Amino acid sequence: MNGGDEVAAAPAGPPQSLDWKFSQVFGERTAGEEVQEVDIISAIEFDKTGDHLATGDRGGRVVLFERTDTKDHGVPRRDLERMEYPIGRHPEFRYKTEFQSHEPEFDYLKSLEIEEKINKIRWCQTANGALFLLSTNDKTIKFWKVQEKKVKKISDMNLDPSKAVGNGSIASSSTPKHCLANGGSPDRSYNYLGNDFSFPPGGLPSLRLPVVTSQETNLVARCRRVYAHAHDYHINSVSNNRYTDIVPLILLSSDGETFISADDLRINLWNLEISNQSFNIVDVKPANMEDLTEVITSAEFHPTHCNTLAYSSSKGSIRVIDLRQSALCDSHAKLFEEPEAPGSRSFFTEIIASISDIKFARDGRYILSRDYMTLKLWDINMDSGPVATFQVHEYLRPKLCDLYENDSIFDKFECCLSGDGLRVATGSYSNLFRVFGCAPGSTEATTLEASKNPMRRQVQTPSRPSRSLSSITRVVRRGAENPGVDANGNAFDFTTKLLHLAWHPTENSIACAAANSLYMYYA
Repeated sequence: MNGGDEVAAAPAGPPQSLDWKFSQVFGERTAGEEVQEVDIISAIEFDKTGDHLATGDRGGRVVLFERTDTKDHGVPRRDLERMEYPIGRHPEFRYKTEFQSHEPEFDYLKSLEIEEKINKIRWCQTANGALFLLSTNDKTIKFWKVQEKKVKKISDMNLDPSKAVGNGSIASSSTPKHCLANGGSPDRSYNYLGNDFSFPPGGLPSLRLPVVTSQETNLVARCRRVYAHAHDYHINSVSNNRYTDIVPLILLSSDGETFISADDLRINLWNLEISNQSFNIVDVKPANMEDLTEVITSAEFHPTHCNTLAYSSSKGSIRVIDLRQSALCDSHAKLFEEPEAPGSRSFFTEIIASISDIKFARDGRYILSRDYMTLKLWDINMDSGPVATFQVHEYLRPKLCDLYENDSIFDKFECCLSGDGLRVATGSYSNLFRVFGCAPGSTEATTLEASKNPMRRQVQTPSRPSRSLSSITRVVRRGAENPGVDANGNAFDFTTKLLHLAWHPTENSIACAAANSLYMYYA
């Protein structure tokens, strides 16, 4: 205000590119160390507060980490951030506990081995200081409770049991033992103190009875429920219904009642309290399996509307359904797909169009999808096409034949959004991951390597926004396009791939998995 007149603020430009730094690594490999298959990380998930992180591996284990810098100056870190209090420390986590979630099984009816590999982990609402989470392998979902249990330690008596009198035993008899009215026994072999202890000369000044001297605290994981025998095909998604109020830096209430599980052909709706019954809400299985043209690849609940969910398909489409319309959602409320460019179809078109992961933005306005070559951002209010497309590794297009031969073309990369919705991230090969700015006017396109020096192979590649013919601006962002090298000019390594990563819900912090190592970065 100036003399009663309002001064118009200058329009804010796009946010500056973030400067990413290495934070921590868990399970770092030494040079030449061989990675065991069971140790490879297969799932990563932050809880809604960001104070806990869970990972699952191919050996069926779930490992939990907890944040160690959540309090500073006696005030919770999130409160300090909301008050714009300067905080010098970056996010730090430490190992909390681990447990065996799944074991290898065998389906005798189908003669099928069921791997113990953890496909997905989802955090549920906490209660009474206990942590709750869902984990699933290909067939079975489990509901886990992790809480601290106090283990009581009992002190010994002040008598030495090692000094026994006599031979300490009497030959047993086949005759029945008679007990006295007070519970004792006339046989000296049943008199504990008489046979096992010797009193010192002069007796004891006082007799110390056993008492509880300390209570150690241990973390105990207990499986509360098992949701089994509901899927004929491999489970690819689990999403719990979290009804949240969007408040800066804080996620509030969650109903914590229902969740969905999805396989290639069906999506089932569960109640957390009922493990022996589920409701089939989506079924794309045709009467004749020869007519099958697409399968379900991922599914996710809307973050603020408990009646809405989205699922993606192998044809590159995303369908949003409303559970209020009908019990079996055969029809969708909205369909999002990008029209195929004329003359661009090839043998690999449908393979690389298959969506491997979808995520809702925190406010539910946008959906982020990842197919083999690109990230796409969709506005749920505009179903004509994505509002932005980010080329992850366009330089691989000339090598699709090689990728098909070694099955790399079927790798399923995950994606994630920042809590403020200004950036998106996904993984690539050579243990690289990419961060893109999706705010209007942003040209941020950063490539980092999962190592202690994430910028080691970084080469600044200018992003080139281009306008589509549509009246709606769609951003297409690319990197280098030399077919022999990756985005940083380095030889490409298909054997090292970064499939799994997660963005902290309230801060610019990313956790990503490179084989058996968990790397964490902050900006």
